[in-house]
Amino acid sequence: MNNLPLILSGKMSDPTRVLYVSSEIFPFLPETTISRTGRFLPQGVQERGYEIRSFMPKYGLINERRNQLHEVIRLSGMNIIVNDIDRPLIIKVSSISSARMQVYFIDNEDYFYRKYITKDENECYFNDNEERASFFARGVLETVKKLRWKPDIIHCQGWIAHFLPLYLKKIYQDDPIFADSKVVLSLYNEGLDQVFGDDIKSKISVSGIRARDIEVMNPANGINLAKLAVQYSDGIIYGENELEPELTAVIEKSSLPTLGFIDTSAPDSTYVEEYIQFYDKILAKK
Repeated sequence: MNNLPLILSGKMSDPTRVLYVSSEIFPFLPETTISRTGRFLPQGVQERGYEIRSFMPKYGLINERRNQLHEVIRLSGMNIIVNDIDRPLIIKVSSISSARMQVYFIDNEDYFYRKYITKDENECYFNDNEERASFFARGVLETVKKLRWKPDIIHCQGWIAHFLPLYLKKIYQDDPIFADSKVVLSLYNEGLDQVFGDDIKSKISVSGIRARDIEVMNPANGINLAKLAVQYSDGIIYGENELEPELTAVIEKSSLPTLGFIDTSAPDSTYVEEYIQFYDKILAKK
C-alpha cells in the first residue's frame, strides 16, 4: 500500500493531516496501551507520508527539565472560560528526537499542576475532572486554530479528550480550519466509572451548545461521557478487545464505521497500516 501523497492531474496533492489528541504519551508518562499508541502511532503515520501533530495534557508529574519542555510564547496567552472563570492557556512543547516529532502540551496551573493524572493519592477521582477535560479539549482546538494547521482527521484517545468531538461539531464546525475535519475515536474502558457533579452541563456548556446536545450526560458519569464522544464522532476504533457492554451497544446502534481491536503491542502488529486504511475510509465517506 502506497501512503505517499498522490499525484492528481499532474499536481502533487497535499498530504493527509492527522491531529492526535491523547490523554497519555510515552515517554512523558509510564508505558500503557494508550501512552504507547500515543507515542508510536503518530510516528508510524508520519513515516508513511502523512503530516501529524500530537497533543496531551501537561500533568504536574511530567518532569519539564528532563523532558526538555519549553513554553511556546506565540501560542500561549489565550484565556478559556470554564465555570465562569477565565483560565490562562499555556502551551508547551517537547521533541521526541528519535521519532522526529514534537508533542504539544496543554497546561494550566489550576488544572494540571497537581502531581497526579486523574485520581488523587487516595485513588479518588478529582472533583473537577469534567472542567479539566473541557479546558483540554477547547485548548487543543484553539491552539490548532492559532497554528493555522487544518487537520483532515482528529484522532482522540483517552477519556480526557471525550469533549472534543462535541465542541468540534457544535462550536467549530463553521471554522475554515475544522470545517472538513473528521473525528476518529479510540475507546477504552478507562474512566468509565467516574461520577461528575450535577452541575456539569453549566460547566461544560459554551455558546452554541444547547441542552439537547448533551442530553446523554444524564446521569453525568464516565460511561455517558464516552457515549457523548461517540455521538459526535465519525468513526470508532476499539482500543480494547472487550469494551464495557453498554458502550459496545451504543457503538453498534450508532452505525458508525468501526475498526475492531488490534493488539498494538505485538511486534508484528500491522495496526499502523490498518489505522491509515480506516482514516482513508472515513475521509472517503460523504
